[in-house]
Amino acid sequence: MTFEEYQQKSRKTALYPKVEGKGWIYPALGLASEAGEVGGKLKKVIRDTGGEIDAERKNDIADELGDVLWYVAQLATELDLQMGELAQANIDKLYSRLDRGKIQGSGDKR
Repeated sequence: MTFEEYQQKSRKTALYPKVEGKGWIYPALGLASEAGEVGGKLKKVIRDTGGEIDAERKNDIADELGDVLWYVAQLATELDLQMGELAQANIDKLYSRLDRGKIQGSGDKR
């Protein structure tokens, strides 16, 4: 499945409250929440299993990553952005940094 297909298909399930003119609010907050859930699952892997990820935990993390993807898709749609274009722009940025020896470090414009 392409990003475009996912973005289009997932939209059918985008049944959330939309503030007039600010439909991006709900998916933005949901994205932050779901990303936190991924972090929480990984934190518990460190706490409970010394960093070993078994099949059950891997499936749980995969489910949460799917939720992150859904919120990314909805936020992108609300902002009239295409996920495929976002993915390509991100790869272009990262490869430029790699070519210039700037992968490590900090700052958005490195």
